[in-house]
Amino acid sequence: MSQVMTLERPTSDAAPAPLLSLRNVEVVYDDVILVLRGLSLDVPAGSITALLGANGAGKSTTLKAISGLLRSEDGEVTRGEIVFDGARIDGIEPDRIVRRGIFQVMEGRRIVSDMTPMENLRLGAFSRRDREVGQDLERVLTYFPRLKERTGAAGYLSGGEQQMLAIGRALMARPRLILMDEPSMGLSPLLVKEVFSIIRQINRDLGVTILLVEQNARAALSVADRGYIMEQGKVVLDGTVEELRTNEDVKEFYLGGAGDQRKSFRNLKSFKRRKRWI
Repeated sequence: MSQVMTLERPTSDAAPAPLLSLRNVEVVYDDVILVLRGLSLDVPAGSITALLGANGAGKSTTLKAISGLLRSEDGEVTRGEIVFDGARIDGIEPDRIVRRGIFQVMEGRRIVSDMTPMENLRLGAFSRRDREVGQDLERVLTYFPRLKERTGAAGYLSGGEQQMLAIGRALMARPRLILMDEPSMGLSPLLVKEVFSIIRQINRDLGVTILLVEQNARAALSVADRGYIMEQGKVVLDGTVEELRTNEDVKEFYLGGAGDQRKSFRNLKSFKRRKRWI
């Protein structure tokens, strides 16, 4: 049984059907380290959903559990279900998850530095067997025209350009869901604004669903539709962006109101709890 704090909302509001659901998921590393502790969340189709929290909250582990990459780090989903488009995907191989329409943009970009930007983009389409890769390449370059001008090794791109390349490579797989891990990391405020604007544009133009992990809560909430806040492997608060932005505790803990004295949601008594999964 798992509990979560949630903001009050009218019971008549009908949320879109989730494309992705995590149901009471637990993740263990090295057979002993419990990282996710009964995590439950929904990602509606066509939405941008933000997953917020401090370092060590379990955000990146959540994305790796979805994309099937836990095994590379001796991690395992030991309880619960991960359901994508009505079918369970926990326990299947990462390449099969990609073919089902999920692509992860890893923290730190993880581009192939000794390949050109064009080669990196084409690499994103490795799982496709159709003849429209060239057409999609041109579409990606309309979002990131700077990449068309870069003909050298991708390792020489700026941090912002590498992040754009990583997102563009994800788009080349024609995903239904993109998992983005800390896209603002290492970028200047101006580049953060540009990258997040492109993320929002991609979501609106292409209808790609995005699960966005971020420590920069202000940037994430500027583009997201709804959000979840994690602490110590569990969701402790969720709501629409409007609800989160106007919540006094969120403003204090995550939007700069508390300075360096960030508190913990676990110590709050002002939130009502409800059962998410039984």
